[in-house]
Amino acid sequence: MDLDALRLFVDLAETGSFSKTAGKHFVSQSAVSQRVRALEKELGHRLVERGKGRPGAHFTEAGERTLAYAREILGRAESMRRELADLGSEIGGALNVATVYSIGLHALTPAVTTFLRQYPQVNLHLEYLRTDRVYEALQAGAIDCGIVACPKERPGITVQLLPVENMVVALRPDHPLAVQETIPATALHGLAFVAFAPDIPTRDLIDSYLEGHGVTVRITQAFDNIETIKRVVEIGLGVSILPEPTVEREVHDGTLVTRPLEGSALTRPTGVLLPKGRTPTRALERFLAVLTPNPSSP
Repeated sequence: MDLDALRLFVDLAETGSFSKTAGKHFVSQSAVSQRVRALEKELGHRLVERGKGRPGAHFTEAGERTLAYAREILGRAESMRRELADLGSEIGGALNVATVYSIGLHALTPAVTTFLRQYPQVNLHLEYLRTDRVYEALQAGAIDCGIVACPKERPGITVQLLPVENMVVALRPDHPLAVQETIPATALHGLAFVAFAPDIPTRDLIDSYLEGHGVTVRITQAFDNIETIKRVVEIGLGVSILPEPTVEREVHDGTLVTRPLEGSALTRPTGVLLPKGRTPTRALERFLAVLTPNPSSP
């Protein structure tokens, strides 16, 4: 089977356009159509519906099934290439990782520093994306792994869990609740609240917690960037619930204080997203080992 044709087919699914796929591969649009037709002839099924008054590429049921296999085949081919390239060589090469800001700028920093110190020959590229874009980048084969909060397995993606993060109430030092050692969820009822954007998984986690305690907050602002949330809390436009590691600097500088939630703790799961069926490179294996070290023996 022609791997180049499969790559065109997968990219056609990603772009939804014959012309965009052609531009990405520096070939003509007719060349893309011919390769797809050749693939259809080989498999004996129509994979893409053309025309019918609808712009773009629309996959048939056979096309959707072929797409899943195509991604797996390309992933295995890439794994073979990387594994053979690694034989007899030092730990090096490129390692592409995508993560969300709230993890990458805080909890991930010590691990990245340790990894680069141990394996200086690895060209680590760390990219910050929204959660949905991390999943998409991994499914498209653009990254080696993704690191997100509240991870979920999806088709073609498996999850390796990382340590959970404690969630705490973040507020200005002069806020009336700052005098309390712990804050019950009910104390937040009706307060001005700075939230994560609705499509951020951490928002769902916090909303479920508050709803479970019968608490309704007054959301004044919502952002997809945790740094912006902290700045808005600092100027007094509301309180927030944030992962504890993300607020350590502000607590040290005295611009914010944090208080644990009273009673049952709220934690945020984190994890590494990995492509199913793809053998990790040695660089990725070492990176995962740094992220999830074995506990020290007593």
